[in-house]
Amino acid sequence: MSTTAVTVEQATTLAARSLTKRFGSRVALNAVSFTLGQGQLVGIIGPNGAGKTTLLSILADVLPASEGQIVRPAGEIGWVPQQPALYSKLSVVENLRLFARLEKLADPEQAVRRMLAQTGLEDRAQEEVARLSGGNQQRVNIAIGLLCDPAALLLDEPSAALDPRQRERLWEFIGGLAGRGTTVVFSTHNVAEAERYADQLLVLVDGELLFTGTPAELQRAVGEGSRDLEAAFVRFLHERGH
Repeated sequence: MSTTAVTVEQATTLAARSLTKRFGSRVALNAVSFTLGQGQLVGIIGPNGAGKTTLLSILADVLPASEGQIVRPAGEIGWVPQQPALYSKLSVVENLRLFARLEKLADPEQAVRRMLAQTGLEDRAQEEVARLSGGNQQRVNIAIGLLCDPAALLLDEPSAALDPRQRERLWEFIGGLAGRGTTVVFSTHNVAEAERYADQLLVLVDGELLFTGTPAELQRAVGEGSRDLEAAFVRFLHERGH
């Protein structure tokens, strides 16, 4: 039985308090706690099976926690899973209209126009999603997550299937969201990507949060001799027996 409590704060923050998730006897998250502020761009890194997707799914209210407390922002939370939740035979604008209505937005057409402009997809509005590049499909996927104008946006491996040019454009867009005050939390296996774009890191290993801080602070935590964040990350795990 879930004992999760959810509270709402007026400030645009997102936080976890002793968040725990069990799947039978397996503990996927173990008493994870952190606090994120408005406009932060936060990267969740860790080995496979660390609990990154589980944590994001709980924060997005897609998956129930077993224990703990979630502090949500006053506004909505946008959720963008790794696999695009798109209807490939529909056009860009038809996808956005459908999801705007499913969200029961007061003015779906206004929300659709806003997202087409914000994501730079106006010239692709009538194009069938199946004909879009991977980068543009991901932009549509993120546009759906932003339809409700969320205070926080959660992204699971947002650039995993993109080429370097598409990835650069995507992160430019995501950085702009954070610059306008949206709290953005993303998971990634690409530590160099986290180093380049995140201003805060959460390091998850076997469901436990082992580190919270900036990329520079993670490098300092392992001392001298780490040439980059990836080397520091590997050394950090090794020093803690992983």
